[in-house]
Amino acid sequence: MPGDIVELAGYIAAVRAGEGDPMAMIGEFRRTAVLVPVSEGGFMSAEYGGIRWLYAFTDQEALARFALVRGAAPDEAWEYLALLGARLLDVLVPQMDGPAGVALDVADEDGSMMFPPMKGIVPDEVALDGGRNGGHGMGWLY
Repeated sequence: MPGDIVELAGYIAAVRAGEGDPMAMIGEFRRTAVLVPVSEGGFMSAEYGGIRWLYAFTDQEALARFALVRGAAPDEAWEYLALLGARLLDVLVPQMDGPAGVALDVADEDGSMMFPPMKGIVPDEVALDGGRNGGHGMGWLY
């Protein structure tokens, strides 16, 4: 059953408030289609703290806010693909060189969520706390 953006936003808000179930939030993210901007033939990402973060957005409005922060004109079109969160975590993250995670709605101070490369989020073989990347430990980032 596909996920729902409103449901995902509720899970994120609860986790950010310290009241939610992080594993339920991850499950909802995995079931939900998110928008992933494409630039020059690849997925938009940034490196921070030694991790490659793939950008993803819950809707066109969240992507537009990000585009404005990045200096885009208000009417500038951005190319994107709609992908399930599971596809990002299970397929794209393992294809990245080095540790990678997903940064969701990063232009929204109160609604963003980071899905770091940790067991239970990404495949164990590419998680920082096991597999090819060693064991560095990291908590939730938002």
